[in-house]
Amino acid sequence: MNVHLEEIARTVEPGAHALVMLDQAGWHTSSMLEVPRNITLMALPSRSPELNPVENVWQFIRDNWLSNRVFQSYEDILDHCCLAWNSPVSQPDRIASIGTRKWAHGFAIGG
Repeated sequence: MNVHLEEIARTVEPGAHALVMLDQAGWHTSSMLEVPRNITLMALPSRSPELNPVENVWQFIRDNWLSNRVFQSYEDILDHCCLAWNSPVSQPDRIASIGTRKWAHGFAIGG
């Protein structure tokens, strides 16, 4: 997780600050985390997948590349997992739409 945070920090524009939303997985809340100065971590409430858009992305990956399959071997499982992990990279617009929560974007202020 520390390597991941360093990678995020490296891509943040100079003078900017990143907010990284996380679920409460143990590696996200470890006291061993070294959070770069240009990142703030925001933990989502426990047991609230509706607040975590990546949950929909994981479901999309399972539905499209991993579910309802009979794997022939351990290597076959690894191959399918690698395909499932890498395939969405070529579909950024789809991933953005999957991660969007209509209830979070569909309100009018003062309306």
